[in-house]
Amino acid sequence: MKIIKRLSIAIYTLLFITVATKAIAKAPPEDTGNGTLKGTVTDKAGGITMPGVTVSIPDLRIGTATNSKGQYILNHVSKGVYLVTFTFVGYTTYTEKVDFSKTSELDVQLNASSIETSEVVVTGVSRATEIKRDPVPMAAINKTFIDQHSASGNVIDEIANLPGVSAVTTGPNISKPFIHGLGYNRVVTLEDGIRQEGQQWGDEHGIEVDQNSIDRVEVIKGPASLSYGSDAIGGVVNLLTPPPVPDGKILGDVQGVYGTNNGLINGSFRLQGNNNGLVWGTVISDKEAKDYQNQHDGRVYATNFKEKDARAMIGLNKSWGYSYLNASIFDDEQAIPDGSRDSLTRQFTKQITDADTYRPVVPASELNSYDLPVLHQHVQLYRIYDNSNFIIGNGNLIVNLGYQYSHRREFTHPEDADIPGLNLQLTTYTYDVKYNFNIAKTYETTIGVNGMYQNNTLGYSTDFPIPAYHQFDIGPFFVVKKSFGKLDLSGGARYDTRSFTGKAAYIDNSNQYFPTLYTGANPTTTPNVTQQFSALSKTFSGASGSFGATYNFSDKFLLKGNIARGFRAPSIAELSANGPDPGSQIYHVGNSDFKPEFSVQEDLGAFLTLPNISASVEVFNNDIQNYIFQEQILDANGNPEYVNSSGQVNPNGQQYAKFTYVQSKARINGGEVSLDIHPVSWLHFENELTLTYGQNLGTGSKVPDSLKYLPFIPPLHTHSELRGTLNKGFGSFKQLYAFVGFDHYDAQNRFFAAYGTETYTAGYNLLSAGIGGNLNNAAGKTVVKLFIEGTNLANVNYQSNMSRLKYFDNAVVPAGVQPGIFNMGRNISFKVVVPFDLSPHAKDM
Repeated sequence: MKIIKRLSIAIYTLLFITVATKAIAKAPPEDTGNGTLKGTVTDKAGGITMPGVTVSIPDLRIGTATNSKGQYILNHVSKGVYLVTFTFVGYTTYTEKVDFSKTSELDVQLNASSIETSEVVVTGVSRATEIKRDPVPMAAINKTFIDQHSASGNVIDEIANLPGVSAVTTGPNISKPFIHGLGYNRVVTLEDGIRQEGQQWGDEHGIEVDQNSIDRVEVIKGPASLSYGSDAIGGVVNLLTPPPVPDGKILGDVQGVYGTNNGLINGSFRLQGNNNGLVWGTVISDKEAKDYQNQHDGRVYATNFKEKDARAMIGLNKSWGYSYLNASIFDDEQAIPDGSRDSLTRQFTKQITDADTYRPVVPASELNSYDLPVLHQHVQLYRIYDNSNFIIGNGNLIVNLGYQYSHRREFTHPEDADIPGLNLQLTTYTYDVKYNFNIAKTYETTIGVNGMYQNNTLGYSTDFPIPAYHQFDIGPFFVVKKSFGKLDLSGGARYDTRSFTGKAAYIDNSNQYFPTLYTGANPTTTPNVTQQFSALSKTFSGASGSFGATYNFSDKFLLKGNIARGFRAPSIAELSANGPDPGSQIYHVGNSDFKPEFSVQEDLGAFLTLPNISASVEVFNNDIQNYIFQEQILDANGNPEYVNSSGQVNPNGQQYAKFTYVQSKARINGGEVSLDIHPVSWLHFENELTLTYGQNLGTGSKVPDSLKYLPFIPPLHTHSELRGTLNKGFGSFKQLYAFVGFDHYDAQNRFFAAYGTETYTAGYNLLSAGIGGNLNNAAGKTVVKLFIEGTNLANVNYQSNMSRLKYFDNAVVPAGVQPGIFNMGRNISFKVVVPFDLSPHAKDM
C-alpha cells in the first residue's frame, strides 16, 4: 500500500507540474505552426526511389518512413532550425539542418556505403549533433547492434566491449558501467535523460533497467559534470527507449531469447501507437536463468536470477513541442554467491544456519534449478518521469522531471528467510530545466539548472552499512556552441552544490545474529546498544566546465580536442558507511572528513574516412585530485581484519573483510585505436584496441609498489571482427549478416595489490560468432527476425579482472589451485522477433 500511495502522489505531482508548465510555456500563435516536411528519397547511384528509409527529427521526437514510392511526410513540425536524419541499412546516414520557417520540402539522395559516418547523438548536447562534429569523446549503439548481441545478460554488458567502456560484474545479470577506468558513483546512468538512482555505491546489484525496453545507448567518455553535475566525473551512459512510431501506425513485436549456458529465458512484448500526435507505448518483459557454468567450476552456485519488468508511456507531439509521461517497474530477484566450497572436492557448499558451523555440498538438482536459494537479494525500482520540450519564441524549453523509489533487500538468514539482512529504501526526485536558444542567430546556447532531492530510510533489517539521510543537489550551467565554417567550438561552465544530512542511529545487539535498530529513548545507557552512525551535516560545492574544438579538414579527415574539469562530491557510503554489505562480503567504513574530487581531462582524437577504409586514434589524460578508493584494514599483526556484522572481531558468525575509504591523487590515461577495412561494400574487417592505465600518485610521499595502481582498471583489450552483410539477401531472406569475432585481453599485472585486494589476472582469448536475418513475405513485409550469437565458443576457462567473482572462495585454498570463480563458458543465444502491424489500412501518399 505504501508503494501504491507513493506512486499515486508522484503521478499526480508530475501531471500537475507538466500541465502547469505547458500552460505557462505555451508560445504565442505567431511563434508556432503546424508545419510539415515532405519529399522523396532516392538512391544517388541508380536514381531509383527508396522505400523504408527512416526519416526523423531527433530534437522533436518525430519520425516516419518513406512509402513504396520513396516519399515521406512529417507532420506537427515546429518552426525553428532542427537536424533531420535519413537512415537506411547499407547507406550512409544523411543529415541536414533545416530551417522550418523557410523549408517545407526536402528531397534527398543517399549513397550506398557500409561505413557509418554521421551517427547522431542527443546526450550531453544542447541539440541533436553528429558525433563527428562534437569535440567530447562519445560512442553510440543502435537497435541493430543490440539485437545482434542478444547473448548479453543485461543492457550494460551490451556496451561493455565498446572502446573505452568496460563493466564490473558479479555474474551474468549484475554489471556496472566503467568508462576509462571510472565507475560506481563516478558514472551517471540515465534513462531517457533521467538519472538512474539506486545505491550505485553497492557492488552486488546492476543497473535497474529492462534491457528489452532499450533501443539505443549513447556514451560520453569523460567528465560530463557540465551537463549532469556531480557523479558524472567519469562519463555518462544514456539508455534510450523506443522513439514514437510514425503517425497513424500501431506497431509491435513479440520476442524471445534462449541461452544455452544458463538456460536463459527472456520474453518480451512491445506495442506502440501514434494517432495524430497522441503517442503511447508499452513493454512487458520476463526473464529467468539457472546458475551459469564453465569447465573449471561446473555450475556456479547462486548465480541464477528472475526478473520482471513493465513500462508504459503516453504523450503528445504537436507543433508546440512534445510531452511524454513514462512509468516503469523493475523487479529483480538475484541469488547471492559467496564462492564457499568443500575443502576436498572443491564442490560448492551453502550456508544453512546463522551460526554457520557446517556447510553441506549443493546437490546437482539445486544447481540445475530455476528456483532461487533462500539467500538472495530483491531489488525493485519504480519510476515515473516526464520528458517535455516546449517551443518558445526562437528557442525551446526542455523540462525533465523524475520520481524514483528504489527498494533493495538482501535476505541473508538461512533459518529466517523473511528477515532481510539489508533493507534500504531510497526515494529520489530529479529535475532538469534548460532553455535552448540562439544568440545572434549563430551561437547555439543553453542555460539551465538541474539536480535532485533524495531521502534514504532504513527498513527492518539486521545489517546497516549506511545511515538514513537526506540529500539535495543543485547546479546551474550554460553551454555555447559556434561553427566557423570547418571549425566547431563548444564550451560552458557550471557550479554545483550538494548537501547531506545524515541521521544518527543506534543498534541493539542483544541477539548476536539479529541486531536491530534501537528506537528507544536512552541509547547511551541501555545495555547492548551501540552507536552505529553519528549525525552528519555536510555541504560540498565546486565549479566544472569544458572547452573543445573540432576541425573538419574535409569530409574525410577531422581532428577533435577537448579539455574538461569534473566535480564529484563524496557519496554517503564514502562519508558515513559503518556496517556490512552482505552481498559484497565487505564491512564498509567511511570518513566524514573527505573533500570533493576534482578532475582535469584532456582528450585528442583524429578520424579518417575513405571509400574502403576508416580509422581513428583517440588519447586521453585524466588527473584527479582527492580520488577516493577503498583499502583493506589490517589487524595488529599486519593481516587483513575480518569482523562480524556488528564490526567486532569474533570467530563466530559470518565474517566480513573490513575496508575503509581513503583519498589520494590519481592519474588515468590511455587511448583507443580503431581500423575498419572494407574491400567490398558487403565485407568488413573491424579492429579496435583499448588501453587504460590507472596510477595512485599518493599525497606527497613515495607510494609503495603495492599501492601504486588503482583498482578495477581493465587490461589492454583488442577486438577484431570479420563481418559480412547482404542487405538485399536471397529470395525471402533479407538483411542477412554473419560475423566472427576475436577478443584478446592482456594479462593485468598493474593491479591494486595491497592486502591482497586485487591479484594478478592472466591473459586470455575469446572467440565469438553470429548469424541472422529477416524472413519476408511476398508483400515484402518482415514476418520474423532471427539472431544467433555464440560467445566463448572455444569454451576457455578464464577470469576477468573486472569480475568480482574472481575473489569469491574459501579463506584458505589448497596449494596449486587457482582461487575464485571463473567466468561463463560457451554460450549460444537464439533470439526470435515476430513483428506485427495493427495500423488502420491507409493508401500511400
